[in-house]
Amino acid sequence: MITARDLNGAVWRKSSYSNSESASCVEVADGYPGLTPVRDSKVPHGPALLIGTEAWTTFVHHLST
Repeated sequence: MITARDLNGAVWRKSSYSNSESASCVEVADGYPGLTPVRDSKVPHGPALLIGTEAWTTFVHHLST
């Protein structure tokens, strides 16, 4: 099980579609097999959602259609 403490070393990234000057972005982290950690860039030390990678991939796919 991954806890919030385990995400301290996560390398977060924003979408390439994100405005680099805006703080209102969703960030994701890689490197967690089977999970995609997601957080609000405005609250970097706040909670993160742990979403199954398959569900995240499906969600992102539907955003682009």
